[in-house]
Amino acid sequence: MEIASRIDHALKAAVDHAGRSDAPPQLAEAIRYAVFPGGARVRPRLCLAVASACGDDRPELTNAAAASVELLHCASLVHDDMPCFDDADVRRGRPSVHAAYGEPLALLAGDGMIVLAFEVLARAAHQAPERLVPLITTVAGAVGMPHGIVAGQGWESETSVPVEAYHRAKTGALFVGSAMAGAVATGSDPAEWSALGEKLGAAYQAADDLRDALSDADEIGKPVGQDQVHQRPSLVSECGVKETVGRLEEYVASAIAAIPDCQGRASLEALIMSEAKRLKPKSLSQVAA
Repeated sequence: MEIASRIDHALKAAVDHAGRSDAPPQLAEAIRYAVFPGGARVRPRLCLAVASACGDDRPELTNAAAASVELLHCASLVHDDMPCFDDADVRRGRPSVHAAYGEPLALLAGDGMIVLAFEVLARAAHQAPERLVPLITTVAGAVGMPHGIVAGQGWESETSVPVEAYHRAKTGALFVGSAMAGAVATGSDPAEWSALGEKLGAAYQAADDLRDALSDADEIGKPVGQDQVHQRPSLVSECGVKETVGRLEEYVASAIAAIPDCQGRASLEALIMSEAKRLKPKSLSQVAA
């Protein structure tokens, strides 16, 4: 089964489990809406690509790890769009969850997906019970305090924000967690995959800052100019467009260089290059000219 099919199958099974016939129907619908059709699924793709490079000896467990990181990512988007944070009415080119279902259901949908992410891991643990604790620890570290997504969101409420720590938590942590989870799920040493996740996360943040500054809402499927509106630090505001582009290219090259010597190196390199190309704003060449 191809990576994309594995991810969709695992996510569908998780969402179907949460949305059984005896569940609150509107909340179940809001969760499904938040997960499908989805975006590029790059975090679970990274997780499965690393697992494949490590042998992928327990595919049911690696599928669960991939679904878990994507559910957590989707939950973070739902909460990020809410009026108490970005107040964004559009996500992935359609109404955000709170715009479509209201704030109470959006809050509950995000919370529900966070819990579901860990339930997915627990239900697949029979494949290799000894890997469950390190897998949960790895994934939880990528989303909680002190250095995960929650911390990244928390920095936005502070008066003094260290830009690198903010970006590393808000974006980089889940990339690191995704890469390391792929290794942990196969019983491999996750440490050698940390640098790949870190550099890829940094590349994503640089690209996101550029898209926020240079793209339009139709191109990226969500409101633009949010960093300026909410007075959040960004690489573009700190360094300018030219240097941010340079950093993006540097991070992409560093991510490729960080891939350990493994059988799946070519596939991982292709994944990184395709994402780097996809994420560059269409207007970038005009700005550079």
